[in-house]
Amino acid sequence: MRWRSYVAVGDSFTEGLDDAYPDGSFRGWADLVATRLAAEAGPHFSYANLAIRGRTFPSVVAEQVPAALAMKPDLISFAAGGNDVLRRNFDPDTLVTRFDEVVGRLRSRGADVLLFRFADVMARLPGQRLIAPRVALLNRAVGETAERHGAILVDLYADDTYLNPLLWSTDRLHLSPAGHRRVAGQVLAALGVGCDEEWLLVPPNPEPTPWLSARTADLRWAGRHLAPWIKRRLTGRSSGDTRTAKRPTLTPFPPSTPAPPR
Repeated sequence: MRWRSYVAVGDSFTEGLDDAYPDGSFRGWADLVATRLAAEAGPHFSYANLAIRGRTFPSVVAEQVPAALAMKPDLISFAAGGNDVLRRNFDPDTLVTRFDEVVGRLRSRGADVLLFRFADVMARLPGQRLIAPRVALLNRAVGETAERHGAILVDLYADDTYLNPLLWSTDRLHLSPAGHRRVAGQVLAALGVGCDEEWLLVPPNPEPTPWLSARTADLRWAGRHLAPWIKRRLTGRSSGDTRTAKRPTLTPFPPSTPAPPR
């Protein structure tokens, strides 16, 4: 086992929304991966998760990347840019160029780096005609960057299983517990580490929803999730403004007092 330290960098995808521990904090795929790596590495494994919901690519690079490099881990996961493609001021050329530079910095320090091509989340969200091409551009850049710098690519976009709505939470943007388990399984497969086969199991696709019920659900979703998101954009706020990283330093993992089993 060559990884004895792992630092996760990114936004809500890596923080773990919406996969909750019993105490209400979030677990997510990165915690699951760390748990499995710790089982392989033994008692001297350490883990940090710097990811904070709502962070854009520049914020992740400015706030989290220097901290991650200072820890000198064996393994870094870097997933950022998903919030940027939703912004009106999205600048693809700048993002692609900086993405390559950041991955080059991470790799130059000797760490193995995990990168992600994002799953197709736009199938359940409005604005697909505008946002989907941006996601495709970002995913293409991630794949090219991974090949150029020898990073480890986890290609979620190529997995049509993520079209199953049961892998997503009620906000239609973040993964459900089943979705996080599947991502963790795919990450571990990319690392050549075995995992619980149940992590890769997918619930059956739900039956089609009658038109009227579907429109009612859309209205309920818009009021509960879309309207607050639009309000934050208009007021220049973020869901992560008051948040700090859940595991800001490299510490032994699992903790000495782990959360109760779900």
